Amino acid sequence: MPTRSHHVSGLVVVGAGLAGCEAAWQAARRGMSVSLYEMKPERFSPAHHLPDFAELVCSNSLRSNSRANAVGLLKEEMRRLGSLVIAAADECAVPAGKALAVDRVAFARRVTEAIESEPLIEVRRETVERIPRADAVILATGPLTAPELARELRALLGEYLYFYDAISPIVYADSIDHDVAFRASRYDPGEGDYLNLPLTEGEYRAFVDALVSAETVPLHRFEATLYFEGCLPIEEMARRGRDTLAYGPMKPVGLLDPRSGNRPAAVVQLRQEDKQGVLYNLVGFQTKLRIGEQKRVLRGLPGLSKAVFARFGSVHRNTYINAPKRLLPTLELRARPGLYIAGQLAGVEGYVESAALGLLAGVDAAFKLRGERLPLPADTTAHGALLRYLMSADPRNFQPMNINFGLFPAFSGLPRRLPKRAKNERLAARALEALAPYAERVSAPPE
Repeated sequence: MPTRSHHVSGLVVVGAGLAGCEAAWQAARRGMSVSLYEMKPERFSPAHHLPDFAELVCSNSLRSNSRANAVGLLKEEMRRLGSLVIAAADECAVPAGKALAVDRVAFARRVTEAIESEPLIEVRRETVERIPRADAVILATGPLTAPELARELRALLGEYLYFYDAISPIVYADSIDHDVAFRASRYDPGEGDYLNLPLTEGEYRAFVDALVSAETVPLHRFEATLYFEGCLPIEEMARRGRDTLAYGPMKPVGLLDPRSGNRPAAVVQLRQEDKQGVLYNLVGFQTKLRIGEQKRVLRGLPGLSKAVFARFGSVHRNTYINAPKRLLPTLELRARPGLYIAGQLAGVEGYVESAALGLLAGVDAAFKLRGERLPLPADTTAHGALLRYLMSADPRNFQPMNINFGLFPAFSGLPRRLPKRAKNERLAARALEALAPYAERVSAPPE
């Protein structure tokens, strides 16, 4: 593996997750020689189990596909910039209403095949324990960076940060009671893409009581319980108030139980995991309950009394750096230009956001290695808004963030009472217009 005493020519990318694969792909498409290091299958993190690259851990959803939603806009920008991750996701999509969800096994295989077949990318399946010395380096080791490399990064920066992230259980479709479950998407006419388990008021209250009294996996005594607000364990949400879940992942709005014609008190939504429809993910049910408690509590839900689990929920620690304090707008470390930080390690949350930073880092590194200076995407684009947040957030209380329209510069001249969706559509149109010159400047040569 590369060490500080051995200089490697070209670009080194460490980590073959979403950000690392996107970065390597973008640089190679622009003629750069790339060495891509991935520790699997030599070593697996606590949350990974597939040998392929770009493994999706927390969910199979890349969230909304609508341009009136900030993450949908970000995906559209990535399509226009030639993203490998989004192209693979589009190819491996499964039904998910207005969201883009994928068969995660097929998706990982598709990305792996693309990377391994690219002649300018040399794949090295080995663990990198020290920051490599190379013409340019992109660290895209994700929130579960190997301890040895995390320690070296901490020594370089004098600090790193973390929070806890949890993943949702997956059940087999044939173990769901389909006499209870009904198929629908919120507000959408027709059959819909989600399975829904309706709860009465009494069933909902009993579920909340079971959650808050269930035993969880303890954290180490020296570790603080710092959760990302957008991915709280369901039991943590339940402890915040008896109605929290009914206004969160279990909200029944836009859904009617076909048996009664009425809106239930709460619902559990299940999203298809694979193209065959064998597996279903409990949407928003990320948890750190013990496995025995997950079986007991979740089988107490209507329609899941005989649930067979393909995967239980779990909790893991996510590592990220203090981006506004440590990063340049190019995603290079202030302390070491030429060393890029991409993906969740840079301080964003979400699959799409992580891949987007990989895209930006890979393109910038390719231009820098050619001796060319590359302008940044405009703040009014979704990519630019992410960079803007990383550079301008308060370093005293920095926390990873999903893309949202609140990160975009204000749009002057909009009517004050313009509906939210219409406003977002205007912001999206402005973003795509502003992206055009950047996309033209960075466009890869045709194959």
